[in-house]
Amino acid sequence: MDELDAIWFDHHDKKLRAAGETYKRIKAAITELKNPIASEFNAQVFAAFRSQRLDTGISLNTVNHEHAYMRAMFNELIRLAVWKRDNPLKDLRQFKVQENELSYLTNEQIAVLLVELKKSTNPHVDLVSRICLATGARWSEAEKLQPQQVRQRLIQFARTKTGKARAVPISQGMQDEIFTDHAEHRNIGAIFAGCTGAFKEALERGSIQLPMGQLTHVLRHTFASHFMINGGNILALQRILGHQDLKTTMRYAHLAPDHLDSARQLNPLVFCPCVGD
Repeated sequence: MDELDAIWFDHHDKKLRAAGETYKRIKAAITELKNPIASEFNAQVFAAFRSQRLDTGISLNTVNHEHAYMRAMFNELIRLAVWKRDNPLKDLRQFKVQENELSYLTNEQIAVLLVELKKSTNPHVDLVSRICLATGARWSEAEKLQPQQVRQRLIQFARTKTGKARAVPISQGMQDEIFTDHAEHRNIGAIFAGCTGAFKEALERGSIQLPMGQLTHVLRHTFASHFMINGGNILALQRILGHQDLKTTMRYAHLAPDHLDSARQLNPLVFCPCVGD
């Protein structure tokens, strides 16, 4: 199957935004499968493989992603007329994953974190973190920010996860800080250098505990959660975060102060004359 993966990459994946990354993941899965003969690969083989993966502690999300990558590879090879058979994974269902409650920082935790970030010897971690808190940016989007993306008190996030550009307003003060930082450090390309480790250290110094597997992404959740708590509009939040599907954004809707308040105001008992005051 290694050869099929290479053909798929050469004809398709090179043109994708995440060029090479999906190829690496499929190649790793094929290696774990011990590079089976493509004609002998089927849903039963993959089902047994993913069961073994789960037994070794690999998460449901990871095996679902592997499933999706390989199914997409075969779909594209069929379109290219390289693969003449049905997609071997077309009828295999992915595992249902129960959505965990999203964790976000309280006002008190934000205050503690900002103090600890200021103490860091890393010159970028404080500003990168505050950009995430101010705009809902993913950590990688803020960390890889380039000067031309910042203008007129807007940050233009271009190479995003969804492929769609979005612009988020910032204060004049934050814009000035970004350009001051760039003028001082003059990094090639991006304004900032890597600072994930410094962020983790600030959390540890502040004794801020996060759920397993969550680190910098808590800042994006924190922006979205506080946006809704403070009365923000769910459709505006969708545009700010760049979610393609509103269902993704709806995870934050319950935090709005008037969430589903209309149930109390518009239920039929309110308007029924037979119901007493």
